[in-house]
Amino acid sequence: MNEQVLDSFTKDALESARASNTYRTLRHIVSPEASHVKIACNGSGHAPTDTLLLASNSYLDLSNIDELKRSMADAVLKWGTGSGGARLTTGNKTPHDELEECIAQFKGEEAAITFNTGYMANVGTISALCGKNDFVFSDELNHASIIDGIRLSRASCKVYRHNDIADLERAIAEAKQEAKQDARPFRGLIVTDAVFSMDGDLANMPELLRVAREQDVLLMIDEAHATGVVGKTGRGLAEHYGCAHADVTVGTLSKAVAAEGGFVAGSRQLIDFLRNKARSFIFTTAMAPAVAAAACNNLRYIGSHPERVRQLQDNVKFFCEALKREGLGVQPSPSAIVPIVVGDEARALEVSATLQERGIHIPAIRYPTVARGQARLRASLMATHTQEELQTAATAISQIIKSID
Repeated sequence: MNEQVLDSFTKDALESARASNTYRTLRHIVSPEASHVKIACNGSGHAPTDTLLLASNSYLDLSNIDELKRSMADAVLKWGTGSGGARLTTGNKTPHDELEECIAQFKGEEAAITFNTGYMANVGTISALCGKNDFVFSDELNHASIIDGIRLSRASCKVYRHNDIADLERAIAEAKQEAKQDARPFRGLIVTDAVFSMDGDLANMPELLRVAREQDVLLMIDEAHATGVVGKTGRGLAEHYGCAHADVTVGTLSKAVAAEGGFVAGSRQLIDFLRNKARSFIFTTAMAPAVAAAACNNLRYIGSHPERVRQLQDNVKFFCEALKREGLGVQPSPSAIVPIVVGDEARALEVSATLQERGIHIPAIRYPTVARGQARLRASLMATHTQEELQTAATAISQIIKSID
């Protein structure tokens, strides 16, 4: 290995990350994802510690339901461990088709298409729909996969202030003027997260729909953190607001659905287009059929157990109220994500580490995931947390933050 050349690519960046408290390491969890997990004490020689997990995107805690685990095990025995090819060659199997039908039905759309990850769904969809002569209007707090999809598309990107409809309208007017000056047709796509993953707030979908219709642009919404969480039965923002659907609905199967993969739901024409044009669908091996079968079974479980969604929503309400009673300025959350802004990166790390010592895991989220000086604890709740656990966590968070002040 040419270590000197490797250093020129990596050394400064790693040293800078360590100096600015933004260096990342992996945490070793030695038990299945659940409301409580066992975390190994790396290098300490101590046994793994039982920890209350307030950091998981498995919001409905479906990974540990026996009937769902047995269904996936049966699917492995029937379909094997891999797909063997891309969907357009030899990889397309019955579970893939059944999953897409299930997603379309759950989302109330004509059709759906699956990708291996939510990241690939966003990157593939945006780069397929848009090209260098198009405009994409992106909320400033959108997920990295949306940002990367826009970059890959080579479209002109207009970033608008977070959830600021007036600023979005300004950006569209500016883009239309640019297109007119260049004597080229105007085509535009508004793209936004449904639930913003570091803040937990919701996109203003009714207003976004209004703007899209008035300005003759498409609306794409990423429901990664909304599916199974938002709306009376967990079907997302359209259900929550009682409004029409977006033109393009993206989502993931790896969070509340507790499987793997991403999806796009919409019209049959849209899905047919993506099947033919989305490179992250065309040029990759299909997800394992057993994973597709598991995702389908889990989605059906959510559909037949709306009480699971209600329990999650009740837990979020209780936790936010408990934090407020403890003197922390936390706003009610419409999702499963509750941010507790600490500010300084080093201070956020200290709070998180002290909570870990008390058997509570809530990660410190730092730059570049959030802006500098906006480091926070990102609590994410499960339907299976108890109110006693949530109250204990709220009290501990308050005590530790106040002790560090």
